[in-house]
Amino acid sequence: MSNNELDLFKEMMADVTPIKQDTILIQQKYQISEDQLARRLAAQTLANGNIDYLSLDNANMIKPDDMIEFKRDGVQLTVFKKMRQGKYAIHARLDLHKKTLAQARDEVLAFLKQSQRLDIRTVMIIHGKGERSNPQALMKSFVATWLEQISDVLCFHSAQRQHGGTGALYVMIKKSAEKKQQTRDRHENHREA
Repeated sequence: MSNNELDLFKEMMADVTPIKQDTILIQQKYQISEDQLARRLAAQTLANGNIDYLSLDNANMIKPDDMIEFKRDGVQLTVFKKMRQGKYAIHARLDLHKKTLAQARDEVLAFLKQSQRLDIRTVMIIHGKGERSNPQALMKSFVATWLEQISDVLCFHSAQRQHGGTGALYVMIKKSAEKKQQTRDRHENHREA
C-alpha cells in the first residue's frame, strides 16, 4: 500500500470504533464421548437392512442357564421392569430352534423389521438354552450379541419361566420413523384444534 492509500484508508476508518471482543463463544449442550460415537457408528438401525455388521464369528459367550438383560440409556426403569416381568403383551414370536447361525441372523433381522413396520413394539425370541450345542448356549450367545448391535432394540431380558425362561427373550424395539412422524402429526393436529 502506498502512503496515499494508507492515509486515505485511515481517513475513511477514523469514525469506526474497534470491536471489544472478536471471538465467538460456542456453547454445546452436551459432549459426545468417543465411546458413544463408536457405539453410534457400530449400532445399526433396522431400516438399514444390512446384516453384514451382525457377526457370525464373535459373540460374548454365556451359559445355558444365565439370565440375560440389556437396556439402552434413556429407557425408563419402570418400562424395563415391566418388560422383564412379562407384563407387556407379546404379539409376535420367533422360534430359532433347528436354525443355523446364518439362518437365525437373517430371521432375527427380518422378524424385528417386520414387527417394527407393523408397530409391534414387544416381541419374543425363542433361542433355546443350548445345553446340547457345542459350545453350549451358542445360539443364545449370538442372539444376545446381535440384539445389542441393533440400535432399534431398546432393551431385552430373559423371559419369565412360563414363557421359556432363560431359553427365550422379551425384546422391546423402537417405533419406526414413520410411526413417530404419525404420532407427532397427531399431536400437532390436537394442538391446532
